[in-house]
Amino acid sequence: MPSSPVYIVTGGAGFIGANLACALVARESDAHVVVIDDFSKGSYANIVEAFGRAGLGAFCGSVTPQSVADLDWDQALEALEPRAVFHLGAITDTLEFDERVMLRANTEPWVEILSACIGTETPLVYASSGATYGSPPQGEQRIPFPVEAAGQPNNVYGFSKWLMDVEVVRLFRERKEAGAKLPHVVGLRYFNVFGPGEARKGKMASMAYHLTGQMLRGQRPRIFKMGEHARDQVFVDDVVSCTLAAAGLGATSDPVPGIYNTGSGQTTTFNQIVGAINEALGTDLEPEYIDMPEAMVATYQHYTCADIGQTKLGLGWTPEHDPCEATRAYAALLRDEAARNAPLKA
Repeated sequence: MPSSPVYIVTGGAGFIGANLACALVARESDAHVVVIDDFSKGSYANIVEAFGRAGLGAFCGSVTPQSVADLDWDQALEALEPRAVFHLGAITDTLEFDERVMLRANTEPWVEILSACIGTETPLVYASSGATYGSPPQGEQRIPFPVEAAGQPNNVYGFSKWLMDVEVVRLFRERKEAGAKLPHVVGLRYFNVFGPGEARKGKMASMAYHLTGQMLRGQRPRIFKMGEHARDQVFVDDVVSCTLAAAGLGATSDPVPGIYNTGSGQTTTFNQIVGAINEALGTDLEPEYIDMPEAMVATYQHYTCADIGQTKLGLGWTPEHDPCEATRAYAALLRDEAARNAPLKA
């Protein structure tokens, strides 16, 4: 076992996971990050590129290329003695409609991971999702979603994350009834995350990523009529800093166990995203408004906004990036990357 501090990141070859692995090393240069990923969606390149963007040089951690469901968690924690486990590994495709596949992948390993971390008193931070809210009354009222409003997800992905939250709530209730101390378990309901490192997410990449790509090709950005759908867009660096804070690696070393929203705390309309990208690229491309497919209307989250009041209090965390400003910077970065990768003209 390495003598340096050890951190386990499941899904560490994915978008957020690779950025998190990088942040852990940036924070503690001698940190040994153990990435656990089955590479069904993640890629080694996400890790390499994240470390390159941060100027940290080569990744010198270790990689376990297998599903979290195939790992003996009691044995792994006993051998590695990690300072924290970050469980981000999951199927995140909201268009995955095979309910059995989604639920098996996201919920079956969860009880074992949770039990092993509690048994070894290892801090555990896991990724829940804003998809657990579905379309609550707050969406119609266009006000932020409090943590208590979750539980009516619109898709099986959100339902799988809700079941993880239910297990934690049940555990906390039992501990409180027994007068026992709550274990260091924190669930983070990530809202719409965007930023560097998401290119390999394909169709599940952010609106900022896809619209910038369209506009760099000189195309009008295609968005649903009339561009007023509003989402809580949160920059990946803020998501990573919240995830670190949840493990006691932020402003407070003693975060309050619980389930928290991780978002910007404000909404950004699709029209605003287009405007921010136009500013970054120096273009003036008008949106092409398209009809939403009828099948999507009932299950689409037309409005999301995270109430982050409890997150600020319990984790000592506040987002640092304004979504529109971060979108402008991100679009400029994508523009520069596209220019570097463009084939040379004869």
